[in-house]
Amino acid sequence: MNETLNLVIGLSMGLNLVAVGSSRLPMLIRAMSLQGVVLGVIPLLLENAQFDWRVVGVALATMVVKGVVIPSLLRRAMRAANIDREIEPFIGFVPSLLLGAGGTIAAVALALNLPLLPEHAKTLLVPGSLASMLTGFILLIGRSKAISQVCGYLILENGIYLFGMLLIQSTPLLVESGILLDVTVGVFVIGIIVDRIQRAFDSLDTRKLTALRE
Repeated sequence: MNETLNLVIGLSMGLNLVAVGSSRLPMLIRAMSLQGVVLGVIPLLLENAQFDWRVVGVALATMVVKGVVIPSLLRRAMRAANIDREIEPFIGFVPSLLLGAGGTIAAVALALNLPLLPEHAKTLLVPGSLASMLTGFILLIGRSKAISQVCGYLILENGIYLFGMLLIQSTPLLVESGILLDVTVGVFVIGIIVDRIQRAFDSLDTRKLTALRE
């Protein structure tokens, strides 16, 4: 079971690199949504998870919301803004990819030196979580388009979700469901903000927000 779990988390870590290395917004959204679906399967693969209807419900809700609902909203915003590429990021795509790869290696090295439980030390839960959070930060800081930053926020949340799998027995699944609901509502709010930015500046470049005055 650990081999399958590590394979799934490894795929998620690979999608992080696809996200930070891509200049095309459709590819970024696709990588983010596929990562959400992949992470939704993880509760069903944990050996210490309680396999009941709540675990299955959270897994299905995660896959539907992160893999279908949120990407659909982002693609709709992208079509409305008539953009499909990040042109002038704050951090270039090659440096972003190098940062993501270096951060992934550092996350694996750090996890090897943490005092984890034996069942957690044999998995990639911790390095996968740290790598996803770092990838989210890179996208939030290094991209100028609002949609790219939203994807960074969602990948950051994926890392937090993955870290929460360490505590799936002690953390009520109601809390995980609440986090998923907060993320969905947050994306709706961000979608409204993106629409307002597009109408005000005819662009989704967040650097234009510095032109606002009282």
